[in-house]
Amino acid sequence: MQPFIACLALLSILLPSPAAVPPSEILQEKWTWLFDGKNTDQWVSTRYRQFPEQGWVVADNTLTVNKGGDKSKRGGDIISKKQYADFDLQFEFKLAPGANTGLKYAVRKYPDGALLGPEYQLIDDTGNKDIANDKDDKRRTASLYEMVAPSSRKLKPAGQWNTGRIVVKGNEVEHWLNGTKVVEYQRGSAQFMKAKAGSKFKDVEGFGMGEGYLLLQDHGDEASFRNIKIREL
Repeated sequence: MQPFIACLALLSILLPSPAAVPPSEILQEKWTWLFDGKNTDQWVSTRYRQFPEQGWVVADNTLTVNKGGDKSKRGGDIISKKQYADFDLQFEFKLAPGANTGLKYAVRKYPDGALLGPEYQLIDDTGNKDIANDKDDKRRTASLYEMVAPSSRKLKPAGQWNTGRIVVKGNEVEHWLNGTKVVEYQRGSAQFMKAKAGSKFKDVEGFGMGEGYLLLQDHGDEASFRNIKIREL
């Protein structure tokens, strides 16, 4: 055997193949857990600088808001400790029948105290009484809430797990639902500004632009999340 080939053979024995690297190590290299089934350290209440003591429950590797539909002990919205600019955010979610909530990004705090940003809508498309017969898809799951409708409906029935994904790179933004890209838009474009002008955010300066926080809503309905992870681009 030639010396060079012998060295390559030895290296192939000593070094693990990519397939041999544990998935957890691969994840650690590229991704940050925002919720790994137990740890909520990446989130705080929007009202005080700690995680809510009620309203949000961690059980069975799942983060649930208003578990059992108990609205008497609401915990309020939670927000990420860190701001993000370019990122790939992936998560799983499950909605109770009729539930309505959302995941916001590029969230900033305005002088009046409002926390506003684009919203990946999360709602029971067929069971929520407010939109069941609504012909405007701009309020259905995976839409850019009130601004851009999803290109197709891929939501599983209430009570089943779905996968969501938000990709932001510069001003290019994508919403994915169950493996399909359903929304694509460019922040600041003519189409974006027209959609903004026709929404409740028409007078919000700088809405959706630049970096910002992530926010999970407490909308009063039961919704569950798991495997929330982010990779900065």
